[in-house]
Amino acid sequence: MALDATRLTVVHRRRLRAVWRSAGWPCQDLVEVELLAAGWLERVRDDAGRETLRVTDAGVQELAQTLRANRGVREPHEALVARVAREMQRAGRIVWRGLALRAPLPAPAEAEAEAEATSPATRWVVAMPDVYSIRHTTREDQALPVVHEVKVRRADLLGELRRPDKAEAYRALASECWYVLKAGIATPDEIPPAFGVMQAHPSPDGGFGALEVLRPAPRRPYLVPFAVWMALARATADAPEEDGQAPLAPGEREPMLGDADPS
Repeated sequence: MALDATRLTVVHRRRLRAVWRSAGWPCQDLVEVELLAAGWLERVRDDAGRETLRVTDAGVQELAQTLRANRGVREPHEALVARVAREMQRAGRIVWRGLALRAPLPAPAEAEAEAEATSPATRWVVAMPDVYSIRHTTREDQALPVVHEVKVRRADLLGELRRPDKAEAYRALASECWYVLKAGIATPDEIPPAFGVMQAHPSPDGGFGALEVLRPAPRRPYLVPFAVWMALARATADAPEEDGQAPLAPGEREPMLGDADPS
């Protein structure tokens, strides 16, 4: 009797994608047992008697359905990320999307206790902010890097808030940090006070309207570390809109959302 496919989880679907992308060599664990029992995988023997795995037609249909579902989630997210990036460009900022930056975090208390006083322990984690931007300036102390993290689903937001290290990694890389939320998924008091909060209402064309500041982000002095400058130099900044990042005369630059200070 075939296993009911509705009992399979994201772990099974992740393994199914791995088999699809690979040569199909089996791990021979219980995840594969359940995928075989559900009919999403099948065993294949070659002339030498070696056994590999192959995704069945039913498995291919499941992969396609998962892909469609993932695209349905990602499209609103990417639309709002693009909206934020465009606003930052209009505010005279240089913008990157999809960066992977190493951020220093304090080591756990037990590790700090073991470290020598002259060599405090530090953990390094990889942070991937949705939008990272700096001011278009030649003054290092005025670069004011800002992180915007975009959430369009409440479950994703709550999952991230349960991982405080991720939020701390954003703060270790920026002068200001913001959560940009699809309207209705959360209230500002659910967001840590170290973050500003914006919301965006979906528009009829499938995009998002103006960004509304619900709570300004606290600003702190911050100089971009050399390692981050190198990462920005290796990455490709978003192509600016027409005149989006053109130098303007003093006093003519549009301020960033929530930014009352002059450039």
